[in-house]
Amino acid sequence: MREQVTDTTSVASPPPQALLERLKDYGQEDAFALWDELSADERDLLVKDIENIDLPRIDRIIQCSFRFQGLPAAAIEPVPESCVSTVEERTVEDRDRWWNVGMKAIAEGKLAVLLLSGGQGTRLGSSDPKGCFNIGLPSGKSLFQIQAERILRVQRLAARSANEGAGIVPIHWYIMTSPFTDEPTHKFFESHKYFGLDEDQVTFFQQGTIPCVSKDGRFIMETPYSVAKSPDGNGGVYTALKYSKLLEDMATRGIKYVDCYGVDNALVRVADPTFLGYFIDKGVSAAAKVVRKAYPQEKVGVFVRRGKGGPLSVVEYSELDPELSSAINQETGRLRFCWSNVCLHMFTLDFLNQVANGLEKDSIYHLAEKKIPSVHGYTMGYKLEQFIFDAFPYSPSTALFEVLREEEFAPVKNANGANFDTPDSARLLVLRLHTRWVVAAGGFLTHSVPLYATGVEVSPLCSYAGENLEAICRGRTFHAPCEISF
Repeated sequence: MREQVTDTTSVASPPPQALLERLKDYGQEDAFALWDELSADERDLLVKDIENIDLPRIDRIIQCSFRFQGLPAAAIEPVPESCVSTVEERTVEDRDRWWNVGMKAIAEGKLAVLLLSGGQGTRLGSSDPKGCFNIGLPSGKSLFQIQAERILRVQRLAARSANEGAGIVPIHWYIMTSPFTDEPTHKFFESHKYFGLDEDQVTFFQQGTIPCVSKDGRFIMETPYSVAKSPDGNGGVYTALKYSKLLEDMATRGIKYVDCYGVDNALVRVADPTFLGYFIDKGVSAAAKVVRKAYPQEKVGVFVRRGKGGPLSVVEYSELDPELSSAINQETGRLRFCWSNVCLHMFTLDFLNQVANGLEKDSIYHLAEKKIPSVHGYTMGYKLEQFIFDAFPYSPSTALFEVLREEEFAPVKNANGANFDTPDSARLLVLRLHTRWVVAAGGFLTHSVPLYATGVEVSPLCSYAGENLEAICRGRTFHAPCEISF
């Protein structure tokens, strides 16, 4: 229990009248409820905290989000087969054509990469940004370094595929951090000399935060002089890009397409030329890589069509009726709702502008009921979030591109010892894939532990997706575990 402030000058000083009236206009005057108990310094902190909140915008978000929560959702339908490029239907000619189209766009500087990196590695037992995490590969590389080196590799491949004598055109890397990860992310990149990238081809920007609210929409006070806030979700990237004027920055650089992904995937093919070429070839506004659900009850969001003839969108596994989860498409033999969202997306820059404006206008956020730290201990309330997949309902045309889990999806979400998505499981997926590459290129392996528990790592600087390895591997023997590099 806080002691009453005894300084008479402090007690006699009321809250700033204009600010108090503004709070009353939005039903948030309780933020000043403990004013009389605060010291002069604490009062200054509270005033600054409230002044930094865009009250009209936050009120609109709260009102729209609460109202939307009570509305019935449109019925869902399976994604039409015509919207999906499946692995088995792709020809070698398709893949080669898309690779070349993508490489041409990259060589012309039309692609940017957008990384969602606002999360800490809390569930991994670390307070560092997730991208700093080392999953235990032979090289000891962090997720950030692996992704940076894939960008370097694609740049070089694009330069080779362009006209002879053409120089390397840098792929600009936009990295969204959060207030918790921004400074350590900057320092990590600086201490590692940007992993070989040019410093000026990397732009950091922060996602926003938003007040946590009670079930009646009032601000929850974390301390008597500060409002409880939380990051606005990975979908906050659209607002952050808009308000930091980075959409304008992209346009100035001549960027037309944006490859967007989450940091915690050890197998992500950053700036994938094949995916980009497919996206350009289809002429759509948005696209997503998808994997097939492993089994009906798998806890993953899936793409659906929302409403008769409506847009594609993502529904979380908890929103999908068990009967629908298990339903089989009799023509294909697949689950009717089988295309899992794995946060690997491609957007046109024009569409990103449309989404940023549309989400801001509609102001609808997901309400996540959580225990919120407050002046009264932990209290139940809501964190308001937007998700990256909230963009898809705004797209007039969306295409899905199936990829294989074992080649492109190695999530790093839980600490070792958990049943799935651990550093150990991700490391094994990487090593097994790279081992297959080496064997296919004519290499041989020896190993002192069972091969299923180890393998070789191929540096992204050597090969992006298994190409260019014959000259390095044919006839050679590698002792696993090891990294193959130049």
